[in-house]
Amino acid sequence: SLSFSPLIVGIILGMLYANSLRNRLPETWVPGILFCSKQILRLGIILYGFKLTFQDVMAVGLPAILIDIIVVTVTICGGVLIGKWMKIEITLLTSVGSAICGAAAILGAESTIKSKPYQTAVAISTVVIFGTISMFLYPVLYRNGIVDLTPDQMGIYTGSTLHEVAHVVGAGNAMGKEISDVGIIVKMIRVIMLVPALLVIGYFVARASVQKINQHQPAEGGKSKITIPWFALVFLAVIGFNSFDLLPQPAISFINDFDTFLLTMAMTALGAETSIEKFKKAGVKPFLLASFLYIWLLAGGYLLVRYITPYFV
Repeated sequence: SLSFSPLIVGIILGMLYANSLRNRLPETWVPGILFCSKQILRLGIILYGFKLTFQDVMAVGLPAILIDIIVVTVTICGGVLIGKWMKIEITLLTSVGSAICGAAAILGAESTIKSKPYQTAVAISTVVIFGTISMFLYPVLYRNGIVDLTPDQMGIYTGSTLHEVAHVVGAGNAMGKEISDVGIIVKMIRVIMLVPALLVIGYFVARASVQKINQHQPAEGGKSKITIPWFALVFLAVIGFNSFDLLPQPAISFINDFDTFLLTMAMTALGAETSIEKFKKAGVKPFLLASFLYIWLLAGGYLLVRYITPYFV
């Protein structure tokens, strides 16, 4: 009822554990924590596909799809360029989280680029902070006429720029059902874009690995295997299966609840591997990058919706 994601509760509880009881409990717990942050995580992302159908994508039309493509592409590419200039280690995680679907996207990218747990937690923290701000800010901007958009346009704006699905639900509910329904569908289109994004990321990560090997071992002509995020492809297949509406609604509801449980376990495990010292190690730069991306989503997303949607009316 508060539209507060269990995933966020999970990572907060995990971090509280990491900074209090973590060193007092047996090391035999560690493999279970790592299992949750890897295998359970991937299963959770696959089952996330039962929240989506291709019919939902077609229902919102071409303008929303086009705006989502622009937002995702510019946010990731722009974030990578800014992060490279600022020399930030977790540039890709922060950019993907802001561009696509918050924590779920960061978790998916983490599995592809094999980042450290604390880096993943820091990237998720940036999404939580700015997404939560937006959840309260967007209704204020809309209710006071500061954002001059129709309900349909506001739905597209909310879905294409807010970080988490929970943030879209929270902001949408505060502005009305018409805005909420459109916003959630537009947000789900961004979720689907996680698949091509992970494939592209996997390709460039493998390519960078090849270049690094060749620099250090030119005589051998190093090779690197391209890591294909199979869980992302299965995720897409699950969306396709769900689009045929073969399962009864109670079964879908059960799967969605179970999936939320799995993702919450994964987030809690990530939090359990994140201490205050690791946040200090990451520094303030990731949050600066996230703030730049947030300003782009807030202003750039508004301009896109304001000037692109009228051409499709």
